[in-house]
Amino acid sequence: MRFVFLAIVLAFPVLDLYATVRVARWTGVPVWAWLGMSLAGGIYLLANERVAFRANIAAAMHGEQPVLRGLLDSGRKVLAGLLLLLPGVISDVLGLILLSLPLNVGRSYEPQGAGVGRRHASRRDTLDGEFRRLE
Repeated sequence: MRFVFLAIVLAFPVLDLYATVRVARWTGVPVWAWLGMSLAGGIYLLANERVAFRANIAAAMHGEQPVLRGLLDSGRKVLAGLLLLLPGVISDVLGLILLSLPLNVGRSYEPQGAGVGRRHASRRDTLDGEFRRLE
């Protein structure tokens, strides 16, 4: 079983480069252009995600958004960036598919109030009364 997994891991880059050469011949675009564009896209995505990850974690620590939401988005973008860094068209397509997944749809990224995500004391939780010292 170990050798099957090892064969798959080692064969993927070879098959990916072979597919890249075939696509480059079919489209007429040089192979170095395919590899350079995906490399630049992967580096750009990873550099931007490094800054965004810090902002997501800070927002999660302040209670502005759930922790899992920021981690899921950042993890998805980092994995897509790594796939774009790998040389080949197949890994690039997998990375673009991963980026286009509609995760966290319906939840806006607009700034929310500082209390969102925290439990506030409502009128029912408040004790109202008079204080009198007994001696």
